[in-house]
Amino acid sequence: MAEIEIRHLSKSFGEKKVLDDVSLSVEKGDVFGVLGLSGAGKSTLVRCINGLARPDEGEIYYQGELLCSAKKPIEKQKRARIAMIFQQFNLLEQRDALGNVELALELNKVKGKKVRKEKALACLKRVGLEEQAHQYPSQLSGGQKQRVAIARALALEPEVILSDEATSALDPETTQSILALLKSLNKEYGITIVMISHQLGVIESICNKVAILDHAHLVEQGGLSDVFLNPKTEIARSLIYANNVHTELNEHHFIRLLFDGNADEPLIANIVQQCSILISLVYASTKVIDGKVYGQTVIKRPKDPAEREKLAKYLTLHNVKFEEVKSLGME
Repeated sequence: MAEIEIRHLSKSFGEKKVLDDVSLSVEKGDVFGVLGLSGAGKSTLVRCINGLARPDEGEIYYQGELLCSAKKPIEKQKRARIAMIFQQFNLLEQRDALGNVELALELNKVKGKKVRKEKALACLKRVGLEEQAHQYPSQLSGGQKQRVAIARALALEPEVILSDEATSALDPETTQSILALLKSLNKEYGITIVMISHQLGVIESICNKVAILDHAHLVEQGGLSDVFLNPKTEIARSLIYANNVHTELNEHHFIRLLFDGNADEPLIANIVQQCSILISLVYASTKVIDGKVYGQTVIKRPKDPAEREKLAKYLTLHNVKFEEVKSLGME
C-alpha cells in the first residue's frame, strides 16, 4: 500500500492551470523527488499534500485513507503526521532555536513544559545543534537555520517530511550536509521524504524515485536510475544533460553508452586500444545512486561502416547497453 497516492490532481489559480491531471504514488520509506523548472507546479503539488492548498479536482490518499480532495480539507490530526520544511526556514526571530522547535509542540497542544523542552532538545541534538539551543536565528548560519527547521519538523514524530526547495538558499557544501542529514533520518526512522527541487543534483544525491513536472503536467516518473539513464521526454533530457550538449552537434549521429550500476571500467580507453577506433567524446556523466555508480557517455558515431560494426560487436560482447540517436534533444 502506498504511503501517499495522488489521483488525477488538478489545481488552477484564476485562469492559470498549475497542475493538470497529476497522478503518482509514493511508497513508505521512499525518498521521492519531484523535479521541474520554475513554474512547473512542484510547490503547488506539495502544498496540496500538506493542506496549504486545496485541489480543484482529484484526491490525495494517505496510507489508504482519503487525506483531502476538492470537497474535503485535510484533518489537523493527519496534517501533524506530515511535516514540511521550507526554502526560507520560516523561523520566528524572537525565539531561540529551542523555542522554535518547542513552538511546533505548543501549537499541537503537547502538554507539559518540561516534556516539550526535553523533546525539543532531543530533536536539536539529533540534527547536531544541541550547543546552539539558545541562539537566535540572527546568530545562526543558513545551514543551522535549516537544521532548526528540520528539528522542528521532527518534534511531532512525522511519518512523512515534505521538502520544498529546502536547500536552494544554501551553498553547495551546506546543501550536501543537509541532504546527508535528511537521508540519515530516512534510514534511521523510516521517514518517507518528498523532495521538491529544480536542481537535478539535489534529486540525484538523495532520491530513489523521481517524477518530472513540466507546465503543470507529469511527464515522466520512475526509479531514479531508470529515468536518469533513459530520459524519454524533451524536458527530462534537458534537465539531465543540463545544457552540456549544444545544438550545433545535432547534425551528427551519436551513440549513447549506458552504465547500469557499473561505471568503473575504462570503457572508452579499452575501445580505442582493442578496436583501434578513434572515439570523439561529446558528453559523459556518472552518478552514485543507492551506492552504485550509474552513468552515460555520448560519442559521435564512427563514419566508417566497418568501424560502426566493430564497435557494436564489441559493446554487445561486453554487455554494454547502447543506442544510436540522431539528436540529443537539446533544442
